[in-house]
Amino acid sequence: MIIMINGAFGVGKTTTAQALHEKLANSMIYDPEMVGGMLRHVLPNDIKRAEATTGDFQDFILWKELTVEMAKRLVEHYQLHLIVPMTIRKPEYFEYIYNGLKSIDEQTYHFCLTASKETIHKRLKERGEQEGNWCFHQTDKCLEAYEKNNFGPEIDTENVSVETIINFILNEIQQLNTPQIK
Repeated sequence: MIIMINGAFGVGKTTTAQALHEKLANSMIYDPEMVGGMLRHVLPNDIKRAEATTGDFQDFILWKELTVEMAKRLVEHYQLHLIVPMTIRKPEYFEYIYNGLKSIDEQTYHFCLTASKETIHKRLKERGEQEGNWCFHQTDKCLEAYEKNNFGPEIDTENVSVETIINFILNEIQQLNTPQIK
């Protein structure tokens, strides 16, 4: 099984992923941000400037492909459930990665965590981000993209415990896997 947890920076993806990992046996967290970091480290500056003019590693041509390929190799080798926290707001990138993960494991689920801009910015500050950093500038873009496009089931994280979010995710997955009586 693969569980994608999407949402703006600061919405609670990492916290949710860690809590879900603790509750879900035979699981591991796979963060595609590490793939982006690796590409930032190894690609020559001229390629980085040409492919990711916005500074977003998701625009590197190889990022989407390597994200899916790494997930495939992790599942094949370790035979564990993947929990994939990521901020992905471009529908074409989402479709590529979601469909790629679904080709690895038919039981691939996606949840989009939401919160108000104020809550997201408060959480970013609480985790030590400096106001004005790149992640703050992404909030409006993310919120707009999640409102405008269908990124699957949304979970409002305003004034909700992590336990409630985890239970919602696990209940949704269970319902999707329970045969319906006609």
